[in-house]
Amino acid sequence: MGAAPGGAQEVSQPVADEEIIVQATRSGRGVDDEAIRVEVLDREEIEEKILMTPGNVSMLVAETPGVRVQVTSPSLGSSNIRMQGMEGRYTQLLSDGLPLYGGQTSSVGLLQIAPTDLGQVEIIKGAASALYGPSALGGVINFVSRRPGDAPEAEMLLNATSRHGQDITGYAAMPVGDRLGLSMTGGYHRQRANDLDGDGWADMPGYARWTLRPRLFLGGGNGETLMLTLGAMKEDRTGGTLPGRTAPDGRPFAEALDTRRLDAGLVGEAPVGGDMVLHLRASGTTQDHRHQFGEIIENDRHDTVFAETSLGGRRGAIDWLAGIAVQYDGYRSEAFPAFDYDYTVPGLFAQVEAEATDRLTLSASARLDDHSEYGSHFSPRVSALFKPGPWSIRASYGRGFYAPTPFVEQIEASGLSRLEPIGGLRAETAKTASVDVGYRAGGFSANLALFASDIGAAVQVQAIGPDRVRLVNADGITRTRGVEAMLRYRLAAFSITGSYVHVDASEPDPEAPGRRTVPRTPRHTAGLVGMWEESGRGRIGIEAYYTGRQELDGNPYRSESKPYLEIGALAEMVVGKVRLFLNAENILNVRQTKSDPLLLPVRAPDGRWTVDVWAPTDGFVLNGGIRLMFGGG
Repeated sequence: MGAAPGGAQEVSQPVADEEIIVQATRSGRGVDDEAIRVEVLDREEIEEKILMTPGNVSMLVAETPGVRVQVTSPSLGSSNIRMQGMEGRYTQLLSDGLPLYGGQTSSVGLLQIAPTDLGQVEIIKGAASALYGPSALGGVINFVSRRPGDAPEAEMLLNATSRHGQDITGYAAMPVGDRLGLSMTGGYHRQRANDLDGDGWADMPGYARWTLRPRLFLGGGNGETLMLTLGAMKEDRTGGTLPGRTAPDGRPFAEALDTRRLDAGLVGEAPVGGDMVLHLRASGTTQDHRHQFGEIIENDRHDTVFAETSLGGRRGAIDWLAGIAVQYDGYRSEAFPAFDYDYTVPGLFAQVEAEATDRLTLSASARLDDHSEYGSHFSPRVSALFKPGPWSIRASYGRGFYAPTPFVEQIEASGLSRLEPIGGLRAETAKTASVDVGYRAGGFSANLALFASDIGAAVQVQAIGPDRVRLVNADGITRTRGVEAMLRYRLAAFSITGSYVHVDASEPDPEAPGRRTVPRTPRHTAGLVGMWEESGRGRIGIEAYYTGRQELDGNPYRSESKPYLEIGALAEMVVGKVRLFLNAENILNVRQTKSDPLLLPVRAPDGRWTVDVWAPTDGFVLNGGIRLMFGGG
């Protein structure tokens, strides 16, 4: 049971009476009391998605209104996250508030994060540069790890798919005394390349990946806490033409991406005098890639180093926080050193949140960053929450900036060989605003949100010949306006959720005068999910997701996509410590290649051999397996 691209399901309310504390805003408030709108996927929702895609979190985030997982390369299966119609490069992915996946998360990064050890997922939409700097121009997704409980626990999951995929994941955690906890997460995931339409080109990539992540949690007697983490990941991913087959020019064109990533991070806090708390966050990440695009090999390395310290406290009805941060992002290419860069960004930030009355909460945050390449930028964000009875009304406005790199969607998918050296680009800037109204009473909850964004100097790819492209700043504003709606009703073990999203996005046309609709941005998406779930027995669910028409760019077969409907079903049975599950995705077997070829008749100027993906390319997929649970409180 999964989401169609742009599918929608929101979990922004705590289950029963359990209060969900948000970490991404740094205020330590519950999700219902945050002036900034935060959508939280709790452990219950994560448990469901683990059974659908044990190897990655793409489906987990795709079922949130306004969040669209967009495939960027069908050859390698890579994808990124478009937040409320904004390009994927503007969304910052964090782990416990740390940029462990890099300053700019690669298009395969989303597919390399397993949900096994997640406690909750926090989503902030709109410009969040005031909190997290230039990489969060469009929003933030913070993956919060599980904490060890009072007793040792462990679990193992074995999964297989009808598309020749297998997953093995494991998680173990244990307390050591009163102040120390340990956890370990690991996994092995693989899939065979699939050519579903018989054209000799992989519609689904082949890959093999293993991951390992230990964590250490320390607690002091005076409220001190410290979390230390290490991570290692190795993945080899292949696509393009299959052995013995050729592209339309009569030559083989294999694609591959091998990734090696190491990271380390820490998050700590300690009380210092009175009601103040000292916070410390730091991390380092290095990623080595070997890209293959036909006969061209591109080896590169991405490095990110981050450190931040802040001091916060509470005085009366006011929470405050102030600090300093610095982040370094470096890139080195063996084949194309002209694209190397070193970005260093020190910044000062502050945040104030005040309970003006029992019903009104105000929040203001601001950040001043001094980018080594793109100069100084001031990023503010103001928010307000008004709670009359069962209603909640939120409003937010923010500004931010983004430092351009060569890695827009098209270049990540095709490589650097056809790109002109970049120079003279300006920083991208954005203004975002939103107003949302929520209601909750008994088992009924609803939310209606209006959102808007204006991006100035957005970087676009412009063709300058049959085999050359360049990056340019758009001559005008990229404008997005939209609506999100969600209704949910819970009755005992049953729940039903309906959602709808409308997005109207336009941008300056990079190839001609005037404006155009932003490609691959459906105006209408909707979802309906029904679920029965009872602790200790299992769950049964069914869902349907509709994706409307999308404008297409550079597609010789059509200028507008077809609308489509995806239906999925999930069943899980619990027998003691054993859970058996079966999940059916895309039961109607919707597949883009049933309408048109995936391959272009002639290679595109940026180097791609495929059209943009606007519908599923994997068709109907069945997966199932067993989950073994041990220990626990």
